[in-house]
Amino acid sequence: MSKKKRTTSEFLNDVKEEEEKKANQAKKEQIERDRTYITPDEFKSKSPKKSNQAFFVSRINKPAKYTKNSNFFSYLVYRIGKDDASGLSAQLSYYFMLSLFPMLLFLLSIVPVVGVKQSTIRDMIKEHVPPDYAPQVSSIIGDIMGNASGGLLSIGLIVALWSASNGMTALMNSFNVAYDVEDSRNFIVSKLLSVLFTLALIVVLPLALILPTFGEQISSLLFGPIGLGDQVKWVFNIIRVILPLIVVFVAFMLLYTLAPNVKIKMMSVIPGSIFATIVFLVGSYLFGIYISNFANYSKTYGSIAGIIILMLWLYITGFIIIIGAEINAIIHQRKIVSGQTPEEKKLANIEENNSNQQSNSIETDSDNVSDDTIESNNQHK
Repeated sequence: MSKKKRTTSEFLNDVKEEEEKKANQAKKEQIERDRTYITPDEFKSKSPKKSNQAFFVSRINKPAKYTKNSNFFSYLVYRIGKDDASGLSAQLSYYFMLSLFPMLLFLLSIVPVVGVKQSTIRDMIKEHVPPDYAPQVSSIIGDIMGNASGGLLSIGLIVALWSASNGMTALMNSFNVAYDVEDSRNFIVSKLLSVLFTLALIVVLPLALILPTFGEQISSLLFGPIGLGDQVKWVFNIIRVILPLIVVFVAFMLLYTLAPNVKIKMMSVIPGSIFATIVFLVGSYLFGIYISNFANYSKTYGSIAGIIILMLWLYITGFIIIIGAEINAIIHQRKIVSGQTPEEKKLANIEENNSNQQSNSIETDSDNVSDDTIESNNQHK
């Protein structure tokens, strides 16, 4: 009897050990996948002055100087140059511009369904759009809302949403560049993700704009009829300032976590999300002040001044988002994923190759000296 019990116990232990081995193997395979990055290529037309430096080829085939064991800021500057963040921002601004009007078409076609009036939208436009361009934007939005059919699943709205997702597709591609990973997802999965992110953006943007602008009206509407308007007014004033910050921050966190084709821990994207949220909101506010009070684009560009201003704002926004992704990518590679970064691996290979070449050169010189000595002795004899 005891023998049977011992055999059963051993069997269960063997099963448990086998399961632990499979779990450990799966964990090792996941770590190896997380360590798989695109290794940069050495820029061979230019040599560094210091032994701890190397030039790598950037996305536009320019040299990007990498310094071994550099501080965070220096490494960030290197990554911005290597990944051509400025060029990616220009690409994003172009795709965002093309995606903006289909997204507005989709959003404004839904607005009448939820009972929002055109006057409310016009008040928001007067609050956030420079005075010289507010009438034009109001006219366009009025035409869209006036002709909206209200069919949420109409062909036109589906096509508009599909077209609007192109901007998010470009953003996902820029994140993969920042993380130095290949995008192995198929087209359908990537497109569905971009559509999902676009829908989230359609929800986040109005919430971030409506609360600061119409916070007092919403407070009076909710609490005025029960006589608590003045008592809760200060609370709602705080909420209308803090909630947009939280909404934008959470949106950036989800975007930075889900968009790249790499498994990322949520905590590792907090620094980039904080940077992007603060700089985006502060930068948008300062840019609005600059456009309204200092810049005079209408005299320079005429009727297309509004488009130029919009493109410039989209470019700045794209640049901020990409820098946030670069910050997260550095933290992910250095802290979350064990092992060397792609640059460290490549620099180690370069140093090893240089060492082997020097060794081969010394051996060759030694062999030549030996041959010369033998030949000299033969001639002497």
